[in-house]
Amino acid sequence: MKIYTKTGDSGKTSLICGRRVPKHDVRIEAYGTVDELISWIGLLRDQDTGPDISATLLQVQDRLMICASILAADCDSCRRRIPVMKEQYVKDLESAIDKMEQELKPLSSFILPGGHTIVSWCHISRNVCRRAERRVIELFNDQPADDLVVRYLNRLSDYLFVLARKICKDFNVDEIPWNHEL
Repeated sequence: MKIYTKTGDSGKTSLICGRRVPKHDVRIEAYGTVDELISWIGLLRDQDTGPDISATLLQVQDRLMICASILAADCDSCRRRIPVMKEQYVKDLESAIDKMEQELKPLSSFILPGGHTIVSWCHISRNVCRRAERRVIELFNDQPADDLVVRYLNRLSDYLFVLARKICKDFNVDEIPWNHEL
């Protein structure tokens, strides 16, 4: 099977159900942004953050693939089996957040992203995650869908923020509090 099909040359693509839509369709924007996020998470996973974080990020990529599959399917009875999101996936992120926060000082102000490349990539991933969440909410405003996708993305952005803070701590990087009078 060739990677190129030429069927998208006219500016349309197929959903899992087979229906063709413009490549700028809100559904394509939603799962395309999730796909972009999967790549950013892969970049984070490639860094030297330790086996526990790497394993969690691999699990996150798997969950995001489930989200993308759900978003790419606009049929009630697709011929293909579409994986489902589970409440446990959200709880897994919450547990990981709680565990990391036990090691961190409480925040007293906003912090500026940066200080280490991995920290910055965490914040970029968090921002892409928030964009994916906005695109999915936009899609779900018009069409019924699995609310666990939105909840997972919301919790994932929290996880990525806390992960950035944990990496600052682990790498002995100072968090820079935001002060509008710097």
